[in-house]
Amino acid sequence: MFAIIDIETCGGKFTYPNGRITEICILVHDGLQVTETFSSLINPECWISPYFTQLTGITNEMVQTAPTFAQVAKEIIRFTENRIFVAHNAAFDYGFIKSEFTSMGYTYKRDTLCTVRLSRKLLPGKVSYSLGNLCQSLGIPNLARHRAQGDATATAQLFDQLLFLKSQHPTYKNQGIEVLMARKIDKIKPYILNKIPETCGVYYFRNKTHDIIYIGKSKNMYNRAISHFNSKETKASKLLHELHNADVIETGSELVALLLESEEIKRYKPRYNRKSKDDAFTHAIDWYKTQEGIISFKIVSEDEAEQTLQRFTSYTSARALLESWIDRYTLCLRYCHLTDSDAVCFRHQIKSCFGICAGEETVELYNQRAQLILNEFQLTETNGFIIDRGRHSQERSIIYLENGHYKGYGYLDTSETIQTAEAMKEVLQYKRYYPDADVIVRQWLKQNRASVKWIPI
Repeated sequence: MFAIIDIETCGGKFTYPNGRITEICILVHDGLQVTETFSSLINPECWISPYFTQLTGITNEMVQTAPTFAQVAKEIIRFTENRIFVAHNAAFDYGFIKSEFTSMGYTYKRDTLCTVRLSRKLLPGKVSYSLGNLCQSLGIPNLARHRAQGDATATAQLFDQLLFLKSQHPTYKNQGIEVLMARKIDKIKPYILNKIPETCGVYYFRNKTHDIIYIGKSKNMYNRAISHFNSKETKASKLLHELHNADVIETGSELVALLLESEEIKRYKPRYNRKSKDDAFTHAIDWYKTQEGIISFKIVSEDEAEQTLQRFTSYTSARALLESWIDRYTLCLRYCHLTDSDAVCFRHQIKSCFGICAGEETVELYNQRAQLILNEFQLTETNGFIIDRGRHSQERSIIYLENGHYKGYGYLDTSETIQTAEAMKEVLQYKRYYPDADVIVRQWLKQNRASVKWIPI
């Protein structure tokens, strides 16, 4: 019924070929006791740093002759098949194991139960829910901390106590264990779930007449799909009632998923999507410098846009963003074209403008604040390719920018050497341009610039 699992790794998150599993232990539990055990060191096929050796005691020499993950994969499948995957901080252990299988081209799916989450519900008020602190407070011994079998055995003993507490709990005692699981999948038709992988991409929910009623994206489409149906919102309930089928497009890259989702929502305008449906961009915020060198901003119609920072589907949305800049950066109404061009602005009268409009602030000081907006809303990458992760370990995604605008995406096989920009352009799927795609690229790059490669043209 349960497979209680602990792993040791040589990285804080799964990366290929680094940051992989070095040890695993699986304890089969029938709800009363442990009935089978599988435990093994694993050769991670990469270097174990001194930090992780000090943490776990597992050295490079110890794993040199150990089996690789691929060599123990069948045993892992056998010991966990048709069983609930139980672990302390289950997302970590499950994520690593799933990623190892994904790198082999195998889709690994199990229902999970996290003993951290379970402990928070059945043992409220603890200062810490780490395995070490919980075991100490409950008198559970762990003779091999940070080793897979030691931690798995301690987790099994904690699990025994949690099952007993559940049996006495006034709310949970008459309910099945699924009420405490991390994933509640009982409301979703299994044939729909089976079509949704635990990978990054875009998913499409359809009704009985095959119309697309919702489009979403996620780094883990399976988990995201489930979250819709755990929601208490009325919209989720209506969506569930109409859901009949699902399709997915795996992207590998989160940026590609964001761009594709935005494009597809505009294309299909699904009933249950609230945002990104508008495809007519009518206004923009432009910027320029006055004769005095003052950075100025102005809302213009789309056909008048020249040096555009962002485009909008309405004047109202453009005005809202500009007013937020005025408050955040203490801008002057005159140089945002929201008062007469020769007026001392009202904000200066109430001490909310430092007086650039009255000659009381220098151009240099004013421009320092205005420049922060330009830095945030202008891409330094204007012509070239963003190289991100692909749909599998032997592939990379490419996102093409031309004159600062998103043009399309494609995929490169890492086994092939493509040296010219023209050759890279040949694998692209060129996309219809929507101005908010540039916003998506800019915001995503701001958070992920260090993890991707930029190839300028």
